[in-house]
Amino acid sequence: MIIVISPSKTLDFSLNHFRKHTQPRQLEQSQELIDRAQQFSPDELAELMNISEKLSQLNWQRYQDFQQPFSLRNAKQALLAFKGDVYAGIAADQYSKEDFDFAQKHLRILSGLYGALRPLDLIQPYRLEMGTRLQNQRGKNLYEFWGAQVTELLNQDLSHESAPILINLASNEYNKVVKPKILNAKILTLAFKENKSGVYKTIGVHAKRARGLMADYLIKNRLTEAEPIKLFNRENYVYNESLSSEKQWVFSR
Repeated sequence: MIIVISPSKTLDFSLNHFRKHTQPRQLEQSQELIDRAQQFSPDELAELMNISEKLSQLNWQRYQDFQQPFSLRNAKQALLAFKGDVYAGIAADQYSKEDFDFAQKHLRILSGLYGALRPLDLIQPYRLEMGTRLQNQRGKNLYEFWGAQVTELLNQDLSHESAPILINLASNEYNKVVKPKILNAKILTLAFKENKSGVYKTIGVHAKRARGLMADYLIKNRLTEAEPIKLFNRENYVYNESLSSEKQWVFSR
């Protein structure tokens, strides 16, 4: 089982005392994107990314400061650096060595800049959403830049699984970088809905947190098969068979 989640715009690069770390496996491609992004002025970044002047200045500087090699002096493990709604549901700050070992094997963070990250892969501060229309040598956006590369890396990870399955907890923006036709696994999407006066709706902020809660649940319980996922019951969510299908399981409250 491989679990995929989205990254977060919110980052925390404060000092961390967890020393174990790995290097991103698609850094060569990341450097290509950085080289392209460094050609933009702050004003051009603001227009490209639809962000404020303050954020464009911040991210322009991040691109200028990007440097290899990555170490704990200039980077941080991805699962500890990303914050925000999804990561509020993942208690990574409290993980044991065994939790991190399982997450490292089974959790992947899809990133516009880094491709498919493992939890302990070091990253430097950035903002580059997968949906950004960044013209590059391979096409007009990041989906065309990454092409099949992310899927091929996931296939490498899935090749070690006895029953390969991809648990999709990523947003639509990010899961579109995975190519189902060449993925050597079944894809199971997990969705989360709220009962509002008898109508089940997806509420963005709650769904994001629930994705994190589910990822944390899978890690803490060392799940490697799909069926036990139906027992998930955190924060009043329960498996809703009537709303679910073979390819999408819905949890509601």
